[in-house]
Amino acid sequence: MKQPERTTYREAMREALREALRSDDRVFLMGEDVGRYGGCFGVSLGLLEEFGPERVRDTPLSESAFVGAGIGAALAGMRPIVEIMTVNFSLLALDQILNNAATLRHMSGGQLAVPLVIRMTTGAGRQLAAQHSHSLEGWYAHIPGIRVLAPATLQDARHMLPSALADPDPVLIFEHGSLYNVSGELPSTVQTVDADHAAIRRPGTDISLITYGGSLPKALAAADELATGGISAEVIDLRTLRPLDHATVTSSVARTHRAVVIDEAWRTGSLAAEVSARIAEDAFYDLDAPVERVCSAEVPIPYARQLEEAALPQTADIVAAVHGAVD
Repeated sequence: MKQPERTTYREAMREALREALRSDDRVFLMGEDVGRYGGCFGVSLGLLEEFGPERVRDTPLSESAFVGAGIGAALAGMRPIVEIMTVNFSLLALDQILNNAATLRHMSGGQLAVPLVIRMTTGAGRQLAAQHSHSLEGWYAHIPGIRVLAPATLQDARHMLPSALADPDPVLIFEHGSLYNVSGELPSTVQTVDADHAAIRRPGTDISLITYGGSLPKALAAADELATGGISAEVIDLRTLRPLDHATVTSSVARTHRAVVIDEAWRTGSLAAEVSARIAEDAFYDLDAPVERVCSAEVPIPYARQLEEAALPQTADIVAAVHGAVD
């Protein structure tokens, strides 16, 4: 049996793209700087040389245009993977995503499928200022007709893409920028992951920490710190933001009787608000304390490092919220 390979989140994503391009001639990658430059965050480095410019296509700086081209290619039977540099820039293609990709199956009475995958970087923590650092995936999780994935681990980064490409409807994959350099061991044998269900990353009995994406490492670090004080925290990785796996969340709360939801987005109208509402609807009588939320400060993400860190949810904030619910 082969030993697990040491890799990074970035390399795991690249290998997922390479496997998709090798296994299906209909798959191609397109976006800003995905070819010669190797991707703004280096994910597609080397793929142009391996697969050529027909399969790895650099596009003009027009998100609306190249997302629209991806929708057209998907309608014509291709399996495009469109990369948008950051979630902030995806707003320039929101018309294409919401009014075309997400609605065509419904508006055609099921006659048209849009098997399109859109990848984008999300999140803060890298001093890229307000135009490149927000967490807007909750906005997309609001839209019917699409699937929203947020891989937070090496395993999910490597193995979520096949199920996304097999989906007849559009799939958006949000890759948190702080995760690209995260390294670890990944089994060399090809595996599959269950993208339909949230994952319990750490079992616990006293409180449920519910999160996704770049906040998962902070939640796990908080659970480690809490354990030294005798508090057993269960950590839930949502993985799929639409459709939400509320059954895993509510069953966890039924066991622990307390919950903290961690979301790097702004608190008002956030995904954390949706998760909290569902807990209140489905597990209210299991709660021994109000649901706590840990979100970003409601300001544009600052550039200065100390201000950026102060604006974002941190491990200490999660620990404090847990003590507020448990003590």
